[in-house]
Amino acid sequence: MASQDWMHKDFYAVLGVAKDADSDTIKKAYRTLAKKYHPDRNPDDAVAAEKFKEVGEAYAVLSDAKDRQQYDAIRSMAGGGPRFTAGGAGGGGFEDIFSMFGGGGSGAQSIDIDDLLRQFGGQASPTRRAGQPGPFGFGGFGGFGSQPEPRKGPDVLTDVRLGFRQAVEGDTVELTADGRTITTRIPAGVHDRQRIRLRGKGRPGQAGGENGDMVVTVHVDKHPVYAIDGTNLRMDLPVTLKEAALGATVEVPLLDGTSTRVKIKAGTQSGTVMRLRGKGVKLRKGTSDLLVTVQVAVPRKLSVQAKEALEAFDTAMGETDPRAALRQEAGT
Repeated sequence: MASQDWMHKDFYAVLGVAKDADSDTIKKAYRTLAKKYHPDRNPDDAVAAEKFKEVGEAYAVLSDAKDRQQYDAIRSMAGGGPRFTAGGAGGGGFEDIFSMFGGGGSGAQSIDIDDLLRQFGGQASPTRRAGQPGPFGFGGFGGFGSQPEPRKGPDVLTDVRLGFRQAVEGDTVELTADGRTITTRIPAGVHDRQRIRLRGKGRPGQAGGENGDMVVTVHVDKHPVYAIDGTNLRMDLPVTLKEAALGATVEVPLLDGTSTRVKIKAGTQSGTVMRLRGKGVKLRKGTSDLLVTVQVAVPRKLSVQAKEALEAFDTAMGETDPRAALRQEAGT
């Protein structure tokens, strides 16, 4: 955005913050408004789309310390701040400023706005080159204008919601941010709240600098059976007390709709994790693993015969105390 637009826009008012607001207050205000006017929440709403764009512009300037300093300087000049009071007795007007640069009064010579900014604590305008018109229409002044250093453009923030299969398999999605829509590929294996940085998809750089990035926060819907664990999948596998105690071969469902059979060793404890290699997510370099956590299923209701059988089982086990080692180790 050209800096000549800055004197006509009150970015503080756009975000609803005071002129002395700190960076955290500005960021909080931006996130609230960006969420409120986000195109995903306001489809086909031109007013909301324009508000979303204005909020993004305001935050891009006020979140950058140098841009904010320059913006405040320009707004001060445009609004008749204390350093630019009207001419007259006791008042230093624009003609006084011209004289600071060797001018003899209004219209006598042209001045470089970058020099004005430097005199009053600002920075050279990043949107113009030496000798080019500044934000007030003044021409360059000899060798006072300087070539600004290239600066990377601001990043833009957006988010995307994926179904579980989209997340584990990867998918091509449309992203909307800063009034633009782009199409990109989300890689396989992303997890909830993960951030993906798309290089060069942010705001344009200044003075030849590279573009900023687009930072995408991924939200993944939960699956009733599976969870993402890095590039692997994870699931709980319920087994009966008999299967855990005596051992068994049981069937395990897979994400692709097929199933596989695994052997439960006799005496397997609840919480034991088994790794099924190549049964997880299909990736470019093969298929990841499925981590299966054995959970001994305790029945909620028992028949009279089942209760009697358990009592008989407990009697047959003798004086076995599963917590004896626990007490001993707790006292060490």
